[in-house]
Amino acid sequence: MSSAARRDLGTWGRYSRWVNKHRKWVFAAPAMIFIALLLIFPLVWTLYLSFTNSKGSVRAPFDFIGFENYVKVLTDTERFWPAVGRTVYFTGGALLFEVILGIAIALMLWKPFRGEKLVRVAILLPLVATPVAIGMMWRLIFEPNIGFANEMLSWLGIPAQPWLSSPDTALSTLIFVDVWQWTPMVTLIILAGLTALPEEPDEAARVDGANWWQRLWYVTLPLLAPTIIAAVILRGIDALKTFDILYATKGKGGGSFHEVETLNTYAYGLSFDYNRYGQASTVLILFFLMIIGLIWILSLRKKALNK
Repeated sequence: MSSAARRDLGTWGRYSRWVNKHRKWVFAAPAMIFIALLLIFPLVWTLYLSFTNSKGSVRAPFDFIGFENYVKVLTDTERFWPAVGRTVYFTGGALLFEVILGIAIALMLWKPFRGEKLVRVAILLPLVATPVAIGMMWRLIFEPNIGFANEMLSWLGIPAQPWLSSPDTALSTLIFVDVWQWTPMVTLIILAGLTALPEEPDEAARVDGANWWQRLWYVTLPLLAPTIIAAVILRGIDALKTFDILYATKGKGGGSFHEVETLNTYAYGLSFDYNRYGQASTVLILFFLMIIGLIWILSLRKKALNK
């Protein structure tokens, strides 16, 4: 064997040993690079566009204008800040009811009972349909004239309600729709946390004479707190970026009076209705910072509970 061939074999051997030593990173690298590009490029491009006056067409020339878009958006009390308020209201209201109902349903499903599997399947049915289909279904149910909701109220002697057609009730009605669809997700997370809890603390409290409510409040819920925080983080992020149900039920602009317009629908309208890409990118970056801030706060809370 020639000296050149021996050198090539030695180089290949060192390379093979290095690959074998770091194989978990080598095999994962292509997927990690792809995901990084998939996330980083749109985020960087959106950030760049937020500092420009891009509008009209994606091919139209645009100029760098610094923080002008941010000043314009942050001083917009007609559309931006009301959209922020609706986003917070929708997310907070949906989370509150979904966590409370999710915990309650999970506690009912915690212990085995007859027909348990059938009940669990029935609870998960709202998660099967797509959000757009759910939105269209509830739009028909809440239709003021022929909808089943007002028909049912008439049986009880209650006057018909505007539901989705009134600016005063539209967003609250959509919170109800979101709670109906996504409470099962919270229930699954809480139920998984309940099944992983140790039995000894509850048995000790039972021996000490604690009743069911005392065991729940002082034993079960404190042990379950990290799981609840995880459910709030996962569902909170999803609720913040809700778009399908809002658009399917109220259309462009969140309705005629922008009654259900959140930051997502506002940014969508700026991009695809008015073609103001720079301003829309600014709204999305500010929205992204809000989500990061929420995750950071909840993560700190979860770490404090785990200590």
